[in-house]
Amino acid sequence: MRLWNRAKLLAAYLGRQTRVNALPVEYIVETTAKCNLYCPMCPRETHKQPKEDMSDSVFERLVAEAGESAEHMMLIGLGEPMLDPKIYERIEFCDRHRVFTLLSTNGTLLDAAATERLLDTNLEHITLSFDGSTKESFEYYRKGAKFEKVRDNFVHFAKRKQERSSKMQVVAQMVRMERNWDEVEEFTRFWKAVPGIDEVRIKADETDLMRPDAAHAPQDWQHPCHYLWRGAMYVKHNGDIYPCCQSYNLGGQPVGNIGESGLPEIFNSAEMVRMRVAHVAGKAGEIPVCATCRTAIPHPLLVAGSLVFHGRTVRKLLPLVERLAYFGRWSGLLRPVDDQRKAKQELVQIKK
Repeated sequence: MRLWNRAKLLAAYLGRQTRVNALPVEYIVETTAKCNLYCPMCPRETHKQPKEDMSDSVFERLVAEAGESAEHMMLIGLGEPMLDPKIYERIEFCDRHRVFTLLSTNGTLLDAAATERLLDTNLEHITLSFDGSTKESFEYYRKGAKFEKVRDNFVHFAKRKQERSSKMQVVAQMVRMERNWDEVEEFTRFWKAVPGIDEVRIKADETDLMRPDAAHAPQDWQHPCHYLWRGAMYVKHNGDIYPCCQSYNLGGQPVGNIGESGLPEIFNSAEMVRMRVAHVAGKAGEIPVCATCRTAIPHPLLVAGSLVFHGRTVRKLLPLVERLAYFGRWSGLLRPVDDQRKAKQELVQIKK
C-alpha cells in the first residue's frame, strides 16, 4: 500500500497533476499546544497558543485514515511534546499502525525517568534542540531553560541510548542565528564527543521572526513545492490541517479539519488544488504564504528520490543529500532563500 501510494504521488508530482489520488507520506502532528519556554524565533511569539492537548478522537482518526499510506509522523508543532501526558502512548499507537515517529524536544523535561520511558518506546528519531554552545546565547534563545540542566539531560539521554544499544537516531541540533553564529565549531566539537549522538546538525533559521526580509528569488518558483504533493501536512492540536508547517506560521488558513472531513477530501480541497495550480504555473509567489516562505525548495530530482524510497530511508539519507546539495557537486538542487545563499555555511550536517 505504501509503495503504491508513493508511486501515485510521484506520478502526480512529475505529471504536475493538481488533483492527487494518493495521500502524503509525512505529517507534522501537534499533539500538544503547550510549551514551557519562550523563544524569540518561535511563531508562538506571534501566534498565541491555548494550553491544550490533541484529543484522542482527533489523533486516532488521523492515524487510522493515514496509517495505510503514512510513513512518518513528526509528533511536534508549536508545543513541547514532553508536555503531552499521552506522548508515549501516541508513539506506540503509531507503531501499531506501522507509522514511524519522530520527536524534537527542548530537553527541559527529559530527566532520567522520562529518558528511560522514551527509550522503552519504538520512537525512530529524536532531535535534541540546543541553540548555542554558551550559556549566554542558549538562554537568550531558550528563555526559561537553564543551559547546564538541559545540556546534562541531553548528554544523559544520549549515553543511556548508547548503553541500551537502542536503534533510535539521536540528533543534536542548533539553529544558527545572530547570537550563536560563531559557535558552530565549539557546538560541533562538544556534541560529536558525546556517546550516543548519531548526528550533529547546524540548521538554518526558517522562521520569519528573526529574518523578516528573507525571501525566495523569482526564479526559485520554476519548480512546484513538494509539500503540496508529498507532505508533510501540518495538523494542529484541534484537528485543523494546513498544507505545511510554514502555511500556519505565516498566517495561512486551514484546508480542512480531520474531525469534520476525511483526509482524501482535505488533500484535494479547493484551496489545495488552487495552490497546486499556481505552483505548476510558476506563480507560487502570488500566494501570500508561499511568497514569504523561508524553506528551501528542492529540485524535482530530489523530490522524486524522496518518493522512490521509504520515508525511513529518506530520513537517513537526508543529511548526506543536504551536504551535497548545499556545498558539493549537487549544488543547485536546493533553492534556499536569498539571505541563505549569501552565507557560506548556513546549513551544516556532520556525521559521527
